[in-house]
Amino acid sequence: MSNCSIKFLENTGKTIFLPSSKSICNRALVISALAGAGNIGNLSPCDDTKAVIRALENKRTTIDVGAAGTAMRFLTAYFAQKTGSNIVITGSERMKNRPIGILVDALNSIGAEITYAEKSSYPPLNITGRQLQGGEIEIDAGVSSQYISALLMIAPLCEKGLTLNFKGNPASRPYIEMTLKVMESFGVNSTFIGNAVSVPPQKYAACDYLVEGDWSAASYWYEIATLLPQGQSIRLKPLNADSLQGDSCVATIFKGLGVETSYNDGEIEILRRNKPAAFLKQDFSACPDLAQTLVLTCCLMNIPFDFTGLKSLRIKETDRIAALQNECAKLGYVLHNEGDDRLYFEGGRNLPLDEMSVIGIDTYDDHRMAMAFAPAALLFDNIVINNAEVVSKSYPSFWDDLKKIGFEINFL
Repeated sequence: MSNCSIKFLENTGKTIFLPSSKSICNRALVISALAGAGNIGNLSPCDDTKAVIRALENKRTTIDVGAAGTAMRFLTAYFAQKTGSNIVITGSERMKNRPIGILVDALNSIGAEITYAEKSSYPPLNITGRQLQGGEIEIDAGVSSQYISALLMIAPLCEKGLTLNFKGNPASRPYIEMTLKVMESFGVNSTFIGNAVSVPPQKYAACDYLVEGDWSAASYWYEIATLLPQGQSIRLKPLNADSLQGDSCVATIFKGLGVETSYNDGEIEILRRNKPAAFLKQDFSACPDLAQTLVLTCCLMNIPFDFTGLKSLRIKETDRIAALQNECAKLGYVLHNEGDDRLYFEGGRNLPLDEMSVIGIDTYDDHRMAMAFAPAALLFDNIVINNAEVVSKSYPSFWDDLKKIGFEINFL
């Protein structure tokens, strides 16, 4: 993979067309496969969605999803219920160190036949597809919402349906609600009351489904908007205020940083109009993919913050808390970590920094590290993003889109 240097020249004012939501794409693809037919429109060109498509079209006995965590979780459940299938699902070295035991245990408890090909509780997995019984499962609410979504998508095909009883409030609840709404589009009913979600046995109805633009991808443009001179706007499409995505809350969070959002028929305009807050306190339990963006935004604007709800960041593409601490230090910002859940910044640049030296930002095979740090080029003239092609995981056109609004990108 190549590194790239970034410089900002001027804002060209062009409209940016965002990729579609990979979270919705991957759910719609799996559900459409379970329904047996239907066309998914506006599919994301990202690596994660390609991994799901390849797997669903797979005729081989081994499926390699690479670094696609969503694909690993969703496809484990999909193939567990696919009677007659007999496959091994594996991934990158990082994927082989991302835990999946909670999902496997849950699936085996309702009749699945899944074993570990190497070490217990981690991929690769041996999966023999069979009719699942379903029933009731008690599950720790703090686990990844992808485990829960994986179970919910196959729930209507279980003989007894499926009820999940959560111990505590479920993490990333908006992602669970997204799953249920996509399922509803394919004709499946469910109830989500208190700390229990229930899906009775039923059949999916085949349909055509159009995927909306990605609000997670929009977050990096909000970060840029806060750093542009006041009065300069960015236009993004296709985005709507009425979104299935929990990450659409990015508009509300950035309002506290002075950025206003205007909605107009599938397009938004973002503009820093107001003075940002002097301090930001935020719980990211419902939107963990926004954490890196907000950490960088606040550091670059010298806004102290106290962020919680970060537990899941330890088991993402990398340990995102450690990665943020390491790379922010290169820019002179000290981040303090308390336990697995909290990260805070007291303001200021507290480390010596050679303003003339190239600042190489490591990305740890994590697309969100690359995209969150790229806007630092608005303040630093010597930023280089290492392994820049990692953005293909969710936003393959990111560097080209930066060029459109006035960034100079040179691959080294």
